[in-house]
Amino acid sequence: MAVALIFVPLVLTVFSSLRTPAAVADNPLGFPTEPTLDNYQHAYNRMNYGVSVLNTVVILAGSLIVIVGFGALAAYPLARLTRRWTSAAYRILILGMTLPVFVIIGPLFVLQRDLGLLDTRLGVILTYSGLFLPVAVFFYTSFLRQIPVELEEAASLDGAGTFRIFWTVIFPLMRPITATLVIYLTLHIWNDLVVPLVFLSDPDKRTVMVNAYAYINPYTVDPTELFPAAILGVLPLVIIFAFIQRRVVQGLTLGAGK
Repeated sequence: MAVALIFVPLVLTVFSSLRTPAAVADNPLGFPTEPTLDNYQHAYNRMNYGVSVLNTVVILAGSLIVIVGFGALAAYPLARLTRRWTSAAYRILILGMTLPVFVIIGPLFVLQRDLGLLDTRLGVILTYSGLFLPVAVFFYTSFLRQIPVELEEAASLDGAGTFRIFWTVIFPLMRPITATLVIYLTLHIWNDLVVPLVFLSDPDKRTVMVNAYAYINPYTVDPTELFPAAILGVLPLVIIFAFIQRRVVQGLTLGAGK
């Protein structure tokens, strides 16, 4: 039943995207007897699809590098040092997870305007980094507390410094949680509409989801326009996960045994 609830709407979406407006109006749930790709071609051109996907990939890659790198580095002392300031810093970061983006969207807009970051990909990357850094710290801190300290002590006896211990011993052990975090961030950043819609006004810099939204008529709902744009928006994400599925599963299960 659960599979049907997911699969049936998806099939209807694909079917409707391959039909003409007249055919959909005559029978909204009908089968595409004469399928056409004109709807996809029209959506592709209107969305500036190639540039939109490239913008999304650049923003996503930049955000992942910053969030994963700084999140792991910040979580390491928070998980290992038992002091008052580490406990206070961790709690403050966790509180950041509960702050809705709509509350800080106004101050962020003014800040980026004053710093000259408005309508730039760097501004969007820094915004995502600030929004999701508490999530990364929470993920990594919880995972690091399960890693035995004896591993670091053994590396320290061999003459390794703190940074070398982290990058050569600890960080490779965090592959399972890093894979989980990357999946979580990718889904949220790729499908996000609020941040790029607010901070990017140039259509040539907007993400694929924003351009898909801009392509849709706000006064009428036409399935032959809505569904092709939605499918094209998520298609690169589906292709990426299809190719890296095996590596993702390996990363998630790595370290599950002793």
